[in-house]
Amino acid sequence: MSVNPASGLQKRSALVLYASETGNAQDVAEELGDLAERLHFVTQVSEMNNFKPETLASHTFTLFVASTTGQGDIPGNGGGFWKSLLFKRLTSTFLEGVNFASFGLGDSSYPKFNWASRKLHKRLIQLGANEMYPCGEADQRHPEGLEGTFIPWVLSFRKHLLDRYPLPPGQDPIPDDVKLTPKWLLQSDGAAETPSKPCIPESKEPQTVPDEQPAVRRLDHDVRPLPDTLKATLTKNKRVTPQKHWQDVRHIALTVPKSLSYSPGDMICVTPKNFDSDVQHLIEMMGWKEQADKLVTLIPGESLQALDVLPSPPIASLEGYPQLTLRALITDYLDVRAIPRRSFFSAIAHYTPDETHKERLLEFIVPEYLDEFWDYTTRPKRSILEVLQEFHSVRVPWQHAVSVFPIFRGRQFSIASGGPLKRLPDGSTQFELLIAIVKYQTVIKRIREGVCTRYLSVLRPGSTLRVQLQRGGLHSSIPQLTGPTVLVGPGTGIAPLRSMIWEKAGLVQAYRQKYPGVQPPIGPTILLYGGRNRTADYFFEEDWEKLKDEIDLTVITAFSRDQRQKVYVQDLVREDFGLFYNLLRDRNGSVYICGSSGRMPQAIREALIEAFEHGKGTGEWDRQAAEEYLLGMERSGRYKQETW
Repeated sequence: MSVNPASGLQKRSALVLYASETGNAQDVAEELGDLAERLHFVTQVSEMNNFKPETLASHTFTLFVASTTGQGDIPGNGGGFWKSLLFKRLTSTFLEGVNFASFGLGDSSYPKFNWASRKLHKRLIQLGANEMYPCGEADQRHPEGLEGTFIPWVLSFRKHLLDRYPLPPGQDPIPDDVKLTPKWLLQSDGAAETPSKPCIPESKEPQTVPDEQPAVRRLDHDVRPLPDTLKATLTKNKRVTPQKHWQDVRHIALTVPKSLSYSPGDMICVTPKNFDSDVQHLIEMMGWKEQADKLVTLIPGESLQALDVLPSPPIASLEGYPQLTLRALITDYLDVRAIPRRSFFSAIAHYTPDETHKERLLEFIVPEYLDEFWDYTTRPKRSILEVLQEFHSVRVPWQHAVSVFPIFRGRQFSIASGGPLKRLPDGSTQFELLIAIVKYQTVIKRIREGVCTRYLSVLRPGSTLRVQLQRGGLHSSIPQLTGPTVLVGPGTGIAPLRSMIWEKAGLVQAYRQKYPGVQPPIGPTILLYGGRNRTADYFFEEDWEKLKDEIDLTVITAFSRDQRQKVYVQDLVREDFGLFYNLLRDRNGSVYICGSSGRMPQAIREALIEAFEHGKGTGEWDRQAAEEYLLGMERSGRYKQETW
């Protein structure tokens, strides 16, 4: 049985707005939306940009969920809403009558932890909104992930809602073991002509495969009508680590036929696809063979009919897909290899006749069993396909697929090209990427692969992709770019820094053409490069040698496994405090740190503080003064971190 919370007498509504970069904030928002529905609120869940601040007071309350991106920024799908709160003409009573609560998602390895949520919260208060419940914050570094802080917060918040907005006599919350009606449904597209043959997305096998890279075998042409995307052609997909090396790293090049502008730190966002074998596996497990190759269309479910205006569908622009079959939808849109969230277990529990399976699935959403949920899903990186294989009695109706399975989100990759590398002779734009193909063994001895890097790893040159060009968080002013810079980039973290160095080389070339014989006013660049082994992990070594003829570039390397005592990039700072003191303190240089978000960023931070303490050799500064100086660099944009 399913329940429509909008049925009956309803005079209260909840609005859940999110700003999400990778999809985590959207997942949290949708879970909060389900919570509100179960308390009989007519609920909308949407990107922040889809609503205007002046409409918020029409709802009983509004929940804001925001992740932090870049240098403490609000993600793009909330940026427009945020800017609309910053108009100088707005008074301190502009949001009077708006009741709100907020929840932020962040990573404490960043200096500006949960900055987006905090500044949004502060601005809402300034404009007169009423905070109905204390804000919550999740930390990706928590031992139990985002759920470790979200679950305690949401349980207390639910109790607060029941106390603040009690249900009328005779009406109870909808229990978790009762299924809510799906918001969006698939139906057979009877008006369209059924394809004469199965409409399987194209993934042609080549006639011959280059011996040096046999994995690059798939010629694919993306026909998805993904919003705000460019059609890019893959021109290079070259492995740059030895074949026997433990890590497969690719140098990828994409081109688009028109001239586009981008800056160091900007990103290319790629939306992956599933492999045919995984799609067929899901179709067989769910019993969807009969419908798999028939045309389908997406329609709103019954629970949305109480709303005056329909929310955006979970898959944008799907109506523009040519001959959409169920198989094509699974291949191109459903993330069946994702690590499932608690909400997925709650959903599929309603589609099994096996009471033992149902009981077990519902246990995963019980807060007291959070450790068990974590051990079952996140620690072993267990995928949705594997969960369905284990709970083999689950049969999700194909009509409900879009409401049950997560939708693919794009994956961001820092652009590694800059300056003269951005343009080809024919005027087209080139984007170069450096991507580590994610593949590893888990604690349960199973091989795991990154969904997007797996998709990219097999694409042959000549394939076309739909990609987004997105602004990154490292954006620097011309004075910063041309001034003294310290760049720290272990591993594939070198990608955005290579873009920056080539951009600086391009400025030098342009200056020399305009002022022949005059020394360009460009400051020195120190690149701290880290890896395990020089022979396997020294990416773009030829570039560095070539660039030394163009700009004042010094490359200092730390290969941790090439000697008995391990050496890391932070150790390079400690070897010459004076150098870094001079560049960053005396000459007001800038620091850019890219790469892993583990221990490296904090270790570099600590080493630079020590450099400010001891770099002059006179004890001019104590620890506190050195920390204050680094904080000042952050505030002025001279210390930036882009880690993942």
